[in-house]
This record gives sequence, C-alpha cells and structure tokens, in this order.
Amino acid sequence: MVRFVTFEGGDGTGKTTQINALENYLTRHGRVPLVTREPGGTSLGRLIRRLLVEVGDQDIASSTELFLYLADRAQHVSEIIRPAITGGKIVLCDRFTDSTLAYQGYGRGIELGLLRRLNEIADQGTRPDLTFLLDCPVALGLSRTSKRQGDAGQPREDRFEREKIEFHEKIRSGFLEIARAEPTRFRVIDAARGIDEVWRDIQQIADQEIL
Repeated sequence: MVRFVTFEGGDGTGKTTQINALENYLTRHGRVPLVTREPGGTSLGRLIRRLLVEVGDQDIASSTELFLYLADRAQHVSEIIRPAITGGKIVLCDRFTDSTLAYQGYGRGIELGLLRRLNEIADQGTRPDLTFLLDCPVALGLSRTSKRQGDAGQPREDRFEREKIEFHEKIRSGFLEIARAEPTRFRVIDAARGIDEVWRDIQQIADQEIL
C-alpha cells in the first residue's frame, strides 16, 4: 500500500501546484493526506529554511549546505513523516532524499555513495513508496520561476535559482539518472505541458496506485 509519496524535480516544474491538486483529489475520495515539504516541514525546519534561502549573496560552503538539509530531514522524519505513516496517513512530500542526490551530488559534486550513507542516517530507513519526477527543460522551468516571482513583485529568494544554467542542467540529468535506476518507484511526468495535462497523468497514476 502506498503511504509515502514524494514529488521531485527542478525549479519551475510545478511540484507545488500538482501536490495541491493531488491533496484535493485524495481528500474528495476520503483519503485526507498530510502535505509537507523539505526544507521547512517542522518548526526547526522553517528556521533551517530561512538560513538556506535568506542569506542574500553570502556564500555557503557545499558541506554546510548539505548538513543543514540533512538536519532538516532528520527532524522532519522523526517529528512528521514517520508518525503520520505509522498512524495510517498518506504523506505527500515536496522533495526528499532524491533532491539531496540531485542538488548536492550531481549539482555540487559531492560523492554519491557518501550522500546515500548520510541520507540513510537522516531518513532512518524511511523510503518513498512512489515518486513523481516532474521534468521539463531547464530554461522553461527557470522562466516560469522568474515570471511567478515577477508577478508577485518579489525578489528571487532561492540561492539555487541564481546558479548558472549549467548547474541546473546537471541537476536535471541527475534526477533522470536516479529515476532510471529505480523504475518501479519513479513516475516521470512531462512537466513542459500545461497544468491540466500534467494533472491528468498524475490523477491516472493516483487512481491506479494510491486509491
């Protein structure tokens, strides 16, 4: 039975929109899920998120960045995810261990084997049952993010969005490679299409594998 569902993908792929749509869909079918995210799914995690995204132009060492994400995950799993799963809830999570591999591994160049071992400590053996990878060309995703923040009149808050496009290409390639290695868990969704088209694919999978 599917209890733990994660959404992965680069910036601007529409994860938040589709998580919200799936939450509403499951709720209408009597399966009210717990929706959470990384970083920031706990009170401590929200403080860590501020450290990660509100540092302005100050550089953060790759190892510092990694350990902040791992600290957020360890607390998140202990406080939110595992209790919810144990209590019989479906958990929908915006990013999890695959993002660490994609961003800190493929993006920053930290050794993947080391990251997997550190993830095992932080996630305490908690693994997603199903992962939606929303994939679209990097330029399209970044343009969506810029437009969204421009429409809201807000500055770009995410340090990753200020990285060069080559960094984001590495992340996209990393996500796709991770998905190819675990085809039974991943469902790769073409997120270059419109919101409704993407949702139809996710809804069909939800009907078959979650409900």
